[in-house]
Amino acid sequence: MVDALVRNEPVPTVPAHFDAATVSLEPPLARYSLRARDAGQLDALLPGTLPRRIGTMADGVLCIGPDEWLWRAPAGTAMPDASGQPVSIVDVSERQIAIAVEGPRAVEVVQSGNPLDLANFPFGSGKRTIFEGVEILLIRESETRFVIEVWRSFAEFTWGVLVKAASEL
Repeated sequence: MVDALVRNEPVPTVPAHFDAATVSLEPPLARYSLRARDAGQLDALLPGTLPRRIGTMADGVLCIGPDEWLWRAPAGTAMPDASGQPVSIVDVSERQIAIAVEGPRAVEVVQSGNPLDLANFPFGSGKRTIFEGVEILLIRESETRFVIEVWRSFAEFTWGVLVKAASEL
């Protein structure tokens, strides 16, 4: 008999609501780590054009280094075939999860464990940074909404710190 695979999330699937902010698990995504010396070679394989400036996003792709991008796509999006191309495309969908922090004091909740000046962090941008000593990718979607991409092994800790911060504001 074959056992069914069941997805177990490292954090609660029910959002934590507070006056200051809501902390919630984002739905599963397809995530691909993209590397190439020439971004044009990846452009030919993906829908849209890759952002070229570190910290910028376009079409679900975040530029996180001079030759490194993270493509966040709807779950089930197939990995492009890069056979014979001088590029690297690696499926990292299960490596990390996304935690959203949104609400009138979302900046303060995220700022509680992050050294960046989040009041001046542009909307529609992202950056590799730390949260309470944990490496994360921080994406600012709007004035009151952030998404934290964190490795699964650090997700429970990160969730706990975010919930604690939101509950104390």
